[in-house]
Amino acid sequence: MGWAILLGLTLVAYGAMIWLGRLPRATWELVGAALVLGIAGYIWQGQPHLPGSPREANAQAAPFDEDLARLRQAMGARWGKSAQWLTMSDGMGRSGDTESAANILISGLHAAPADADLWVGMGNALVAHAGGVLTPAADYSFRKAMHLAPDSNAAPFFLGLALARNGRLDAAQQVWTLVYQRTPDASPLHRMLARDLAEIDRVRGGAQAMPRNGATP
Repeated sequence: MGWAILLGLTLVAYGAMIWLGRLPRATWELVGAALVLGIAGYIWQGQPHLPGSPREANAQAAPFDEDLARLRQAMGARWGKSAQWLTMSDGMGRSGDTESAANILISGLHAAPADADLWVGMGNALVAHAGGVLTPAADYSFRKAMHLAPDSNAAPFFLGLALARNGRLDAAQQVWTLVYQRTPDASPLHRMLARDLAEIDRVRGGAQAMPRNGATP
């Protein structure tokens, strides 16, 4: 009976994601594979005979940053394979499953290792998974994207944001200044960076990190 319920819930979830979530047809097979993988993991490790033991949600888990996701979409690819991987990763991030959000992008990078947008997404996903900390892996992801797409502003912008939020204001200022100098004066990004660089100047004397709502549209 339990397996029938599990199968039924899986089919309902799959249908909801396709019809209510309006997933692109090209992603149906990939989403189905992810659900099958989840079922396989439950069959392998699940123990439904054990009594329930409710737990409170982790109070330290940061909510999904919608502004950050929209900004990344505006600065990178909005269509194609990389956008599909990023959309699925964002979905996992919204549910609080930051590990799966990063693992989805790992799969995407296996398929397209030279995709700068996926490396930017990976950097952001790893920062989110680490609770806002710029880990060496996240730093590498941003710099890999900068190497693959040196003319793109996405990777240096998000690297600078992570540096600033981690209190590394000198490094953030250096990265952002380069982007600021090559961005047209009338662009929203130029105005945003002008505000953020001014904020760095304001707080750097106290060696404090920038506020979490910094660098948002």
